[in-house]
Amino acid sequence: MRPRQWVKNGFVLAPLVFAAKFRAPHALALSMLALGLFCLAASACYIVNDLFDLEQDRRHPHKSLHHPLAAGSVTRAQALCLLAVLYTLLAVAGWYAPALMLVILAYLLLNLAYTLVLKHQPVLDIFTIAIGFVLRVYAGARALAVPVSAWMFVTTLCLALYLAAVKRRQELRHCGSESRLVLARYSEALVERYAEMAATGALVFYSMFVMAARPQLVLTVPLVLFGLFRYWYVVDELELGESPTDVLLTDGQLLVTLTLWAASCVWVLWPVAN
Repeated sequence: MRPRQWVKNGFVLAPLVFAAKFRAPHALALSMLALGLFCLAASACYIVNDLFDLEQDRRHPHKSLHHPLAAGSVTRAQALCLLAVLYTLLAVAGWYAPALMLVILAYLLLNLAYTLVLKHQPVLDIFTIAIGFVLRVYAGARALAVPVSAWMFVTTLCLALYLAAVKRRQELRHCGSESRLVLARYSEALVERYAEMAATGALVFYSMFVMAARPQLVLTVPLVLFGLFRYWYVVDELELGESPTDVLLTDGQLLVTLTLWAASCVWVLWPVAN
């Protein structure tokens, strides 16, 4: 189920913050429900992906040790039982939150397409990962029944493309094309240009979103800029980045930056929150 990867689902909470709904208990409860359901959905996607990639993961230096199926600590039958439980829980939740579950269903289908076809298609594989993050933001908005700024969608897309491109570059650098078939159709220079373009877009669009929708958050722009710089430093100098979650959870400065950014957003928007 990879609970460490649930950090990515924090994007579900973005509409709660930027719509300034975090002081409303009902809105907070709905957002936490969306977060929990997305964690279940993401876990189901990981199980499906690991089942299809079992033989390839067993040959991977990292996945063979840390993925339960590849490492042999979980059997296929156990994984299938757990997958059935997760799908059942999501189906039950669909009766109570149909609008939210439509987004989660789209996420499940997107990841199934990724597992079967899209992860073998250059460029499409990176965009599929990024769209998954956009769906997280949209799920958070649907849970609260609030609109989402187009700037937020584009910013999320660019940030996710940056993380995905850096991940591909690090996979190429550390494992070559053996760990993932699509990597044979990339070069380090190409995915680095992708990452640079996406990082620039994330910063520009976030700044434009702040200026257009929440100008009082202008003080958070330097934190975003520092976070991008720090992430790139960790990737280049410390040779991390194959797992963005591991980078975030192991680098103290990134954790502090993210905490300060979130706290600043809440503090600035507190007077207008409802």
